[in-house]
Amino acid sequence: MAQISTLLWILGATILDGLMAFAGAVTLKMSEKTLNKIVMILVAFAAGSMLAGALFHLIPEAMEKIDKPLTISALILAGFLIFFIVERYLHWHHCHDPDCKTHPVTTLVIFGDSIHNLIDGVVIAASFMISIPFGIVTTAVILGHELPQELGNFGILVYGGYSKQKALAYNAMAQFTCVIGGVLGYALSYYTQQASAYLLPFAAGGFLYIAASDLIPEMHKEPDLKKVMINFAVFCVGLAFMIAIKVFAGA
Repeated sequence: MAQISTLLWILGATILDGLMAFAGAVTLKMSEKTLNKIVMILVAFAAGSMLAGALFHLIPEAMEKIDKPLTISALILAGFLIFFIVERYLHWHHCHDPDCKTHPVTTLVIFGDSIHNLIDGVVIAASFMISIPFGIVTTAVILGHELPQELGNFGILVYGGYSKQKALAYNAMAQFTCVIGGVLGYALSYYTQQASAYLLPFAAGGFLYIAASDLIPEMHKEPDLKKVMINFAVFCVGLAFMIAIKVFAGA
């Protein structure tokens, strides 16, 4: 009976995490003109939160679980290189036209976020299997950093050529892998926790690639100095927010 109760807590927590994907729904009633004004701000915020998420969340967590620095470095590099190769392939496969309006980064974001959320599901499952109160605290911390990241991801997908509705749908698809991770974490607790440790630096390499290769270069394209300063300030807010969660919540 206790095991069923734990599973229900895990399912509830991971479904709640999945619902974070719909944070971008607040923009559905916005006009295209208004949305276009805030999309670059969301991209700047996403760049900062992804960079800090990789450097202050995923990599330190991997270091706590894997006592082999060279292995971690190799996995980060592998993630970076694989995301580069996938983006080149997507660009070649879908964008023969130089004026192609769908950016390969959209697929990378969906792929990278799916891995990240799968890991979050495993973490949530493991925390509830320790105790219900610990699971609740862990879930609250994860939700705290998911909200800004999902808003940023939504902005990236819209900027990459998706409609608002399509961006929400794909964001949800990536976010609800958390539920799969939760079920796997519960059913195969020992094995999934071991595997998730090695997925962390791989996902970090992907996040670093997206931030450095796709998002930050887009910020450089803005010619207006005032907007450049605003975007940089928002980028720093994204960095600061994720760092603050790590420092004050220990997530």
